[in-house]
Amino acid sequence: MELRQLEYFIAVAEEQSFTKAAARLYVAQPGVSAQIRRLEHELGQELLDRSGRNVRLTEVGAAVLTYARTVIDGIASIRLTVDEFAGLMRGRVSMGVVRSCPALDLPALLANFHKNYPAVEITLVEENSDRLLDDVQNGLLDTAIVALTAATPAGIDLHVFVDEPLVIAVSPGDQLAGENTVPIDALRDRTLTSLPRGTGMRACLEEACSAAGFEPRVSFEVSDPDMLAQLAIRGLGPAVLPASLAAEYPEELHAIAVCPPLRGRMALIWRSQGPLSPAARTFVNHARSALAEQSTDPQPERL
Repeated sequence: MELRQLEYFIAVAEEQSFTKAAARLYVAQPGVSAQIRRLEHELGQELLDRSGRNVRLTEVGAAVLTYARTVIDGIASIRLTVDEFAGLMRGRVSMGVVRSCPALDLPALLANFHKNYPAVEITLVEENSDRLLDDVQNGLLDTAIVALTAATPAGIDLHVFVDEPLVIAVSPGDQLAGENTVPIDALRDRTLTSLPRGTGMRACLEEACSAAGFEPRVSFEVSDPDMLAQLAIRGLGPAVLPASLAAEYPEELHAIAVCPPLRGRMALIWRSQGPLSPAARTFVNHARSALAEQSTDPQPERL
């Protein structure tokens, strides 16, 4: 039994596809298939059900997966320990960020880290918050900047650097423009403008509407919060926006508080379980220090 066989098996199990697993591992698909067949032959049991559209774990495979992850995590921990004793600071950090994050000077954060640790390779991807959360939880990313609802996701540590009210923003001619506070139910029969599904603000809106017993009717869906504000200014429907953004248009938008209150949070996240490489750990601490002045919430201890 070889470590790469376990690594290939874990990748196929998580991706439910030999093709996607091969792309994730940067190897040819036939090599992945062959190594897993050898593992199955050695164990005397099929670990994967290949009969359907997606590859699925067999009952034996599901049991083996837990131990395979333990073995791979253990090997990673050994390597981390050796690197730390050797004082090495090289490696790779994979980071994700939401598509719109005006509160963060990300280029400066990355440039400062690169200046201090030039031997560390940094990769960056842009995605919606829900995908970034999944990728951090699954170990595909070391860390990410995401937008969150009030709940803290399982298996995640975080450093919140933005925590502010979300408001309903309407044009001066809107039927709600005379209100200072409204229940979320005031949006029940309205067509709305919103960020796409998977974003933090959209999740806040959907959770609040669901608690009130209805689904929001989103007619205009854009990925730029400033565009949302412009759509609301032109009377195309209320928009749920950060209070700070709505305040940038004091003559053109009327901001209305929501009852119960909605809050939007931006946070740096990383896995609370599983190994984190020395390079990733150093990057997380660097990022937390850079964001500390913007943060008002108490944070977990340094890694």
